[in-house]
Amino acid sequence: MSGPAEAPGSLARNVVVFARVLRASGLPIGVDRAAAAVRAVDAVGLARRDDVHAALAATLISRREHLPLFDAAFDAFWRDPKLVERMMAALLPKISGRGRPPSDPKRPARLQQALAGRPPPPAPPREGGGDEHTVDALLTWSESERLKTRDFDSMTVEEFREACRLVRELPSPVPPVPVRRWRTAARGPLDLSATLRRMARDPSITRVLHRTRRERPAPLVVLCDISGSMDRYARVMLHYVHALMRDRPRVSVFTFGTRLTNVTRAMRHRDPDEAIAGASRAVEDWSGGTRIGPSLDAFNRQWARRVLTGNAAVLLVTDGLDRADDGSLGEAAATLSRFARRIVWLNPLLRYDGFEPRAAGVRALLPHVDRHLPVHSLERLQDLGRALRQPGASPRAPRH
Repeated sequence: MSGPAEAPGSLARNVVVFARVLRASGLPIGVDRAAAAVRAVDAVGLARRDDVHAALAATLISRREHLPLFDAAFDAFWRDPKLVERMMAALLPKISGRGRPPSDPKRPARLQQALAGRPPPPAPPREGGGDEHTVDALLTWSESERLKTRDFDSMTVEEFREACRLVRELPSPVPPVPVRRWRTAARGPLDLSATLRRMARDPSITRVLHRTRRERPAPLVVLCDISGSMDRYARVMLHYVHALMRDRPRVSVFTFGTRLTNVTRAMRHRDPDEAIAGASRAVEDWSGGTRIGPSLDAFNRQWARRVLTGNAAVLLVTDGLDRADDGSLGEAAATLSRFARRIVWLNPLLRYDGFEPRAAGVRALLPHVDRHLPVHSLERLQDLGRALRQPGASPRAPRH
């Protein structure tokens, strides 16, 4: 965006680099969109900033939640005509030592990373002598430790990929439930029948046996909000759920935005990235609006009696910002609480210290959930299992 006197070839290069920066920031921009953007800017010209902005936005982005990142990148290009030249140098192979664009604290982290380009590869080790220097990293802050406290929504593209990998290593958040069958234990209630059977075989045995209840993983149902405001949190949670499905035989996964979608079959793919991609293809309203009440009502009518059996627990992942004005959310949540043994609400809005339940959707959900916990970072997800085992976290008995 270097001004109205831009040559046609230079204009095309600038638009292509701009599209590359957006793609490096995580936006789904292919060659077809970049070519359409070149034609659109060529048609409107560079005389008016608003015309260029409208032409690029119409061809490069298709979702409303991508607009803030697009605006930040466009402002950076428009304010600094020399930025495009530096981007061409940053995106092509180069020797180390070139300057990078100055950082702007107002830009999103993933856009700032894309504008900075890839870091140069490390220099090969020198042959021969030379003193080796070692650094004691015992007290340094590791990358994984730093990621634990970062909000998913503020991570760069690489940080987000690493967070999705780390989240698959977290333990299950819901403790196992006892069943009617018993097993031999070192302590506990006296197992009189087993003791008598052993003494009948060998009367000299006088040691008594004890028993305790067997445990098995409770069935788990995940209801995940995939609306625009929940996009990044939903993707991380689906990676988390995919890991849970490897260890639990009975996990059902549903997504909801404006409608309810069962993605359990897609999530059973062994590869987590393929599983998330399959779930995305199965969902028609990803990153759209939010109608929590009608979605929960659809789950209660179509699925609750089939999947909420055997003391099943529900993980409800949403920010509670319901756009449906029909007042159905409170009634649907009350019905769901009668089916489920336990409802754990994971809400990314709890990352704010001054969070108050002012939204109507939040107030409608709160009376019907057992726990209301934050879910905005790896640290919070890691603490989830510990929080559910704290005193006062005992589940309700089903009321149906």
